[in-house]
Amino acid sequence: MSNTKNSSESHNSRNSPKGEDTDTDNNTAEGRRPGPMEVLRHARTQLGELTGMSAENVSSFEQTEDGWTLEVEVLELARVPDTMSLMASYQVDLDSDGQLTGYRRVRRYERGRADSHRPGGR
Repeated sequence: MSNTKNSSESHNSRNSPKGEDTDTDNNTAEGRRPGPMEVLRHARTQLGELTGMSAENVSSFEQTEDGWTLEVEVLELARVPDTMSLMASYQVDLDSDGQLTGYRRVRRYERGRADSHRPGGR
C-alpha cells in the first residue's frame, strides 16, 4: 500500500506545476479583449436570449470608440411561403468587452423584399 501512496504523491506533484501554468494561462486569456469573431458570436447569443429570436446573420459590424456596433437580421414571424416571413434588422451596441449595452429594431421587412434605393427615398 505504501507504493500506491508514493505513486499518488508523485503523480500529484508532477501535475501541480501544470495546474499552476494553466491557471496563469487562464488569467492571461481573461485579461485580453475579445476578437471580432468572439464579439459576433456573443452578440448573437445575447440578442437571442433577450428577444427570444435567433439571429440569422450579421449585416453590419464595426468597432467604435466605446466598443462595437452591429446590425443583426432576425426572423420575427415565420410565414408560408418563406419569402413572406417577417424579418427585422436590429442595431446592437456592445462595450469593448463584448457585453451587450443596448439594442433597437431599425427596420422590419418581408424576407423576399429587396431594399429600394430610389432617389428621394421613395
